[in-house]
Amino acid sequence: MLDLPNTAVIDGNSVRWGRIGSGPPLVAIHGTPFSSQVWRRIVPHFADRRTVYYFDLLGYGLSEKREGQDVSLAVQNNVLAALFAEWRLERPDVLAHDFGGATALRAYYLNGLRYASLTIFDAVALAPWGSPFVQHVRQHEAAFAGMPDYMHRALLRAYLQTSAHCPLPEDVLEIYSAPWLGPVGQAAFYRQIAQMDQRFTDEVEGRYGPMDCPVAVHWGEQDDWIPPEKGEALATLISTRPPILIPEAGHLVQEDRPEVIVAAVLNNLARG
Repeated sequence: MLDLPNTAVIDGNSVRWGRIGSGPPLVAIHGTPFSSQVWRRIVPHFADRRTVYYFDLLGYGLSEKREGQDVSLAVQNNVLAALFAEWRLERPDVLAHDFGGATALRAYYLNGLRYASLTIFDAVALAPWGSPFVQHVRQHEAAFAGMPDYMHRALLRAYLQTSAHCPLPEDVLEIYSAPWLGPVGQAAFYRQIAQMDQRFTDEVEGRYGPMDCPVAVHWGEQDDWIPPEKGEALATLISTRPPILIPEAGHLVQEDRPEVIVAAVLNNLARG
């Protein structure tokens, strides 16, 4: 497991983060409904050549969760910009997945952050997105947040299983479920879903264009959450290279094919 011993207070919210390794900086940004633990089998491979920074998005993992909190994509890029300032980073390499991809893109086009390279996987970036489940939760957040614990646990585990192509083993389900359990965690889980709003990608999608760094777009070939066609379209907009489809991988490539992510980042670093 990755250790997150540090806390940054950003606009009154506590964000947990950790760091390993030495060398030029690399920032890893997770997506929903996960945490920085998606990188636990990946970032240690870079520790001999990079100082790797990782954190839990606001409202996720070990970061603060509370009633009335804004944890939407509208704030996550500002959190990233604040962390860059706290860490005194100017052009780090960036690895991003899902909502982390949206956060990295919003921070680049809206906040003016710049990267030495960007390796992006199965990102929430292009309309339309948001599954029927997401839309249903958005309409009935209070009902879901108030479900009995056993019902929530069953729904959560079923939802997490759909993220990967290969069945997630029990220990992995426990890692990803843990932040969303109990009264605080359960409410936070449905809060972040209820705040999923396509307008936060719509407002930046028109700005997409070639980025001023090497950009690698990779996509799970069996991604049932965001189809590979979105990866092909995104690569056309922000990269000079075609996307690479990953066989035997769903949306959660970190569990299906972690070795592919390691290889992709190393290859992109070499181009930087």
